[in-house]
Amino acid sequence: MKLKKLNPVTNGTRHQINIQKNLLSKSNRIFKISLKGIKRCYGRSNTTGRITVRHKGSGCKKLFRIINFQNSKILGLVVAIHYDPMRNAFISLNYNLITKTFYNTLSVNSVYPGSLLSCDQQNLDLRLGYRTTLQNIPTGSIINSLATNKNKITKYIRSAGTFGQLIQKDLSTCKIKLPSGKITEFSINAFATLGVISNLQHNLTTIGKAGKNRLLGIRPTVRGIAMNPVDHPHGGRTNGGRPSVTPWGIPTKGQPTVLKRKK
Repeated sequence: MKLKKLNPVTNGTRHQINIQKNLLSKSNRIFKISLKGIKRCYGRSNTTGRITVRHKGSGCKKLFRIINFQNSKILGLVVAIHYDPMRNAFISLNYNLITKTFYNTLSVNSVYPGSLLSCDQQNLDLRLGYRTTLQNIPTGSIINSLATNKNKITKYIRSAGTFGQLIQKDLSTCKIKLPSGKITEFSINAFATLGVISNLQHNLTTIGKAGKNRLLGIRPTVRGIAMNPVDHPHGGRTNGGRPSVTPWGIPTKGQPTVLKRKK
């Protein structure tokens, strides 16, 4: 995917940088079987209407795409690659050649429609996008969609452009370097997918205007000193007057907030 810088026709497009999504499949009747409606969260109470979660509200309607994060035996064929409004990575629509059904997975970079995908515990044929246990993957390999165990669903390395690296293997455990740089120990029977998650250039995009965040359901964040006294302890015309606290009066700036246990 290429980056697209918009012409500075308006103030909102002056610094806006988007990703060209013309190579993605826009509409597919088969894809509708995996769509599911979800209850929208406006950040307010159902009874009183007051704000219970700050900085949330409005936004466009979205449908949830059901993604297969299981580790069951699958031999699939990539049919199309789609955009998912619920996540920053692209998703791929696959056809299971064993059960003759369609399912969705997180798309791997450089895996295009027509490619074969496999998920098997005893898989020794390693290709880009194949999923197997860590004991079959050689040391130094780039992986994504990591599960903590063979019976668990995918939990780690699911964001756009992220990847982990298998740096050490033992008879029962192995060490993996996560995208954060932390090295964590996992079971050798845990499942992982070879390759890097799609949409590598997601971090290079520029929103360009506040209205784009409003469409995503993100409301503005305002400083406490810019509020009224009824809304924040820092509110009012006076500049300061007390140490920095949260909207609920709890000290911030590194002050300890945990109560000491009584002996």
